[in-house]
Amino acid sequence: MRDIRVNRRGFFSGATVALGAALPEGAEAGAATGVEDRSSRIRITDAVPHLCRDRVFLRVDTNLGISGWGEIKGVVPTVAAELARSMLTLLRGENPTRIEHLWQTLYRAERNQRGGAFMLHCIAGYDMALWDITGKLWGVPVYRLLGGAVRDKLRAYPSTTAIKVGVGVKGFGADPADIESMLEPIRKAREKVGPKGTVMFDAHSSVPPATLRQLAAGMEPYAVRFIEEPAVPGNMEVFKQLRAAIKVPLATGERDRTLWGILPYLTDGIVDFVQPDCGYTGGISQMRKIAAIAEAYYTPIVPHCTQSYLGMTASFHAAFNAPLFMIHEAYDDALWAQVIKPHWKKSADGFVTLPEGTGLCVDVDEVALKRVASDPTYRYQWRGPGRHPDGAVADY
Repeated sequence: MRDIRVNRRGFFSGATVALGAALPEGAEAGAATGVEDRSSRIRITDAVPHLCRDRVFLRVDTNLGISGWGEIKGVVPTVAAELARSMLTLLRGENPTRIEHLWQTLYRAERNQRGGAFMLHCIAGYDMALWDITGKLWGVPVYRLLGGAVRDKLRAYPSTTAIKVGVGVKGFGADPADIESMLEPIRKAREKVGPKGTVMFDAHSSVPPATLRQLAAGMEPYAVRFIEEPAVPGNMEVFKQLRAAIKVPLATGERDRTLWGILPYLTDGIVDFVQPDCGYTGGISQMRKIAAIAEAYYTPIVPHCTQSYLGMTASFHAAFNAPLFMIHEAYDDALWAQVIKPHWKKSADGFVTLPEGTGLCVDVDEVALKRVASDPTYRYQWRGPGRHPDGAVADY
């Protein structure tokens, strides 16, 4: 019988020669040994929350001179700034490219805060900044770190072809005049965009179920793409009742934070679109996971976004990478345009180009940021609560 034992040193020597023969002309088998692994020595040194009007712009610094930016919005900003400072104690000295590890570190650091709005909105700010740092470190836009873009352009609203309308607080029942007042903006929006445009309706969780059932029947002639937040988040039984009674597609998710908050809507089959907000759900890291589980249920994402160009661009990166995607909320704002310079363009008909540059592909003007933040006339105000016609507190 032939002896097939192979000398170990001889085998690997031969394999190296064979590998070299297979490489492109001019390449060397040992070329990778000259590549510097910069991620092995980069460390978080500081995090500076910039309190500005109703939000916090968070800058995370590193020992290599690379900084990343994130946005914290939707919670009381003075409290969010202090929480962000406290979170730094968990991250100082850590490698910022270990994004998932650091996300889990923050999320599971205090079980009594886990899943809460303050914790997740602050985690989102850090998460955006860590992706920004990592992209800058390796010289690529964030969407490439996520696996690359699955589309060449991204549709956004409002635009000349897509409009979302909404209403304020409504009572527990509606008369014909009430229904007509809610249908009027829908009718006008359809006339404005025409039969090839998109009309969406935001119920803001403030149209009670009985009223919404009455309204939805009147919407049908206007081909409304979806009803957003048809009920108070998390009330699955009400969602099931509305799903059974309403033909117009339903969408929700901006306040159902993390993949664990979104999953019940998918397993129960009670929404047609999910609306994660990158700044509310825990950042890019969670948004991509939500897109993945939604894909498993063949449910497109329709990202919610009322942030500045910073948080908006972070959301764009995740949306460019999501296979099942329909349209993205993206409002222009002259105030924040003074502070944030994004490297993408949006056409009049609502299509956004791929971000260009590294990291999040935005520039933050810290001088302008301080100027806007120092406005002595600004006072933070709570948004609610809503009121019913009789003065009772209403959902919003």
